[in-house]
Amino acid sequence: MIEALLGDDVESSGRYLAEVIYGANDGIVTTFAVVSGVAGAALNPSIVLILGAANLFADGFSMGMSNYLSRRSEIDYHRSRDTDPGGEASPDGLKAPGRTAAVTFLAFVVAGWAPLLPYIVTLGPVFELSIAFTGVAFFAVGASRSLVTDRHWLVNGVEMFVIGMLAALVAYGVGTLLGGAA
Repeated sequence: MIEALLGDDVESSGRYLAEVIYGANDGIVTTFAVVSGVAGAALNPSIVLILGAANLFADGFSMGMSNYLSRRSEIDYHRSRDTDPGGEASPDGLKAPGRTAAVTFLAFVVAGWAPLLPYIVTLGPVFELSIAFTGVAFFAVGASRSLVTDRHWLVNGVEMFVIGMLAALVAYGVGTLLGGAA
């Protein structure tokens, strides 16, 4: 996934690492929030696929466009400060808004499918499998950061696993609390 989103060589791939990690993490978290909210509220599991797919594409698009607007604002800021006498964006460190938006969207959608996979193929205890798929996805995305950083893959994987699963626990808790109100 990383190479497809970032490019062929590791040198250039690190340039979009923030977008990949931000998009993938948010895609996994928000999709699992739907899954765990539905499970916590004890609603019909078929609702997971409808809400999960709607979340994947709508929130992924929103993330991509927010990234685009953020980068456009950064470029406009540099232009307004006359950082480049030719009126163009300063070439140092500024990334193309369309590219960052696309990378964020793709990372969000690709990684965000992990919590939904058990519901798609209707494997056994779907919620428990969704938890496992989500944990594996968090760890894999985190560990993959080591492809373009000097940090050990295990440290990166565990770090993202712990942070992501804490977010998942919050989503499940909210679903459980609000499920009693429905």
